[in-house]
Amino acid sequence: MKRNVQQDIMELAAPVVEALNYELVDVEFIKEGANWYLRIYIDKPGGISIDDCQAVSEQMSEILDRKDPIEQSYYLEVSSPGLERPLKTERDFIKYKGELVEVKVFQPIDGKKLFEGELVGLIDNRIVISDNGNEMHFEKDKVAIVKRAIKF
Repeated sequence: MKRNVQQDIMELAAPVVEALNYELVDVEFIKEGANWYLRIYIDKPGGISIDDCQAVSEQMSEILDRKDPIEQSYYLEVSSPGLERPLKTERDFIKYKGELVEVKVFQPIDGKKLFEGELVGLIDNRIVISDNGNEMHFEKDKVAIVKRAIKF
């Protein structure tokens, strides 16, 4: 059910977000405690402001009220994905090529579950990073999350 809701909302949100000149990064539909949350993550060059989130929220609220694609009660949140955003789509792997990323795997590899390096790309369904010239390859289905690693 969760996957269908997320896909349905992606399809409803994409034209709204694109018409406002933002990028639709992700949609989550998750239960936290007693409440369900529908989170729509948007981005644009230079970052997202509260006004950007409000514009998408208002338009999506109207569409969601009209189409009513979700049976249970939920809270709608529109947000920036943050600096350490997860990389999910092929577009993300192209956009952030050359940047520092963290790769977390489901099962330990040589006793480690977290790896860091420069993103080489998504090649043949494998995530490739380079750490001081040493390339590491991870099967995409064995990776829990890939996210930007921001150092301050």
